[in-house]
Amino acid sequence: MTQNSSSDAPPTDRKWLQCNGQQLRKMAHAGLLWLEQNHEKVNALNVFPVPDGDTGTNMLLTMRSAYKQIQDNHTTHVGKMAGDLSYGALMGARGNSGVILSQIWRGLAKSLKGKETFNADDLADALQQAADTAYGGVMKPVEGTILTVIRAGADEASNAVLITKDLRFLLARVLERCEQALEKTPDLLPVLKQAGVVDSGGQGLVYILEGMLRYAKGQLSLESGAPTAVASLAVAAPAQAHAVPEGGELENPYDVQFILMGENLDVAEVRQRIDAMGDSTVVVGDETTIKVHIHVKNPGEPLSYGISLGRITDVVVENMQLQMEEIVGGPATAVSGNGFSAPLAPVTAVEPGQIAVIAVAPGKGLASIFKSLGVARVVDGGQTNNPSTEEIFQAIQSVPTDKVIILPNNKNIFLASEAARDLSPKQVKVITTRTIPQGFNAMLYHQPDGDLAAVAAAMTDAIEQVATGEITRATRSVTLDGVEVNEGEIIGLVNGRLCASGPLLPDVLEQVLAAMEMEERELVSLYYGQDVTLEESDQVAAQIQTLYPDAEVEVLPGGQAHYFYILGAE
Repeated sequence: MTQNSSSDAPPTDRKWLQCNGQQLRKMAHAGLLWLEQNHEKVNALNVFPVPDGDTGTNMLLTMRSAYKQIQDNHTTHVGKMAGDLSYGALMGARGNSGVILSQIWRGLAKSLKGKETFNADDLADALQQAADTAYGGVMKPVEGTILTVIRAGADEASNAVLITKDLRFLLARVLERCEQALEKTPDLLPVLKQAGVVDSGGQGLVYILEGMLRYAKGQLSLESGAPTAVASLAVAAPAQAHAVPEGGELENPYDVQFILMGENLDVAEVRQRIDAMGDSTVVVGDETTIKVHIHVKNPGEPLSYGISLGRITDVVVENMQLQMEEIVGGPATAVSGNGFSAPLAPVTAVEPGQIAVIAVAPGKGLASIFKSLGVARVVDGGQTNNPSTEEIFQAIQSVPTDKVIILPNNKNIFLASEAARDLSPKQVKVITTRTIPQGFNAMLYHQPDGDLAAVAAAMTDAIEQVATGEITRATRSVTLDGVEVNEGEIIGLVNGRLCASGPLLPDVLEQVLAAMEMEERELVSLYYGQDVTLEESDQVAAQIQTLYPDAEVEVLPGGQAHYFYILGAE
């Protein structure tokens, strides 16, 4: 039984003995609205004082995608509604917290599949399935996180259902137990205690549950006083990683995307018919909702076919030939610290049967370097801009080969990459690159014509051969890992660990280089961000050369936001 909560159930309201699809839709909407109102508080719980506190934003975008999938759904069948909600959450999941949240909805949907309505017993079972699915979706579950919070809530539901069948009372007990579990997360995860915060993902889940309960109790209106109107919840279509050749005319120049909604849709048949119209086909969904993506000569053909089966929404038609002609320009250039410029290697097209690499990068300069190293597709993303599962999935499907390697280059993109891998019928390996320099080093071991498993293993081994330094500005004051940080100071991290803080960049840089063990390194690559000039980066390069005269220093435009400099040392 939950501590500090009443064991006496309130009078039962027959209205809340059962929940149908429309009630679930409204509760999900309420959870979204309450999270929207409070997501900045979740962002503020970031452990490290770096500008990547985006857990609340990632969970909000995931919930927006989930609700967008059901906002016009009029079914009262709770199993179908839960299934659509789960699908929307999965495709829009961003960051590890968003992916785990989507797994919670997935477990709930699996438990409710086939049910017209659910009661308290059904909800208790569904929450247990939600917790199990969330834990199962993480290779190494960590306690003191959102996982701990959902498990506690599920356990409480199993206890509360023995006392009452009123869904409102059960939700209240679940919420209270989740809040208690959240408060204990610092005791389970020492880094939270160091930073003086509770787990941000767990806090986001608590806000969603609180919004759902507030609606059930009549304390949150979906029509008035809501922080965001339903009409404004549309999620922007992800930037597509199109299969565009390096020059010439495209065989299928039009990119067509739409959502098909109907009854008793045959996904396999739709996929077969759509695939015959062009290339880069993506058709996923169920008997009521199917997401379609195809490259074609005539965009009217897939659109007319979709209309013949039901209603189509979210229609996007893009002329990739024009886009290609607009963006084709001169070769990317690498700039060294002494002002020497040299063109980067040309991009190599991927052939069917070869191994294609998809990399995530947060800046145009970094993206150009990845392409010069042989990366087939670059997905825009990184700190504060985690790509969704769908964006990575679309990139996988766009390459003309069934062998793919993904370089997330950020630990908060691991789970979305794995979710995209699991969605794809292709052979996909995810290399757990945590930083951009690790991704670059991994690419040195990429062999397009090699064995997928062997190449993935070699690239995995390569990521530990490079040290990564990052220099940015502190977003808050904290003492962490023995380093005292004042908000606004320059801070340095090495391999993701805080190692230096101070008012002057040269002093922080010197400490970062020492932590990178530069005396044992032969080459350091300095990637400067969008707010740094070449002249400023040359001054930094000169300092490195002075401190370590035997090391070779190269300076390249990274174009990344938030981080002044990213350093990679081999």
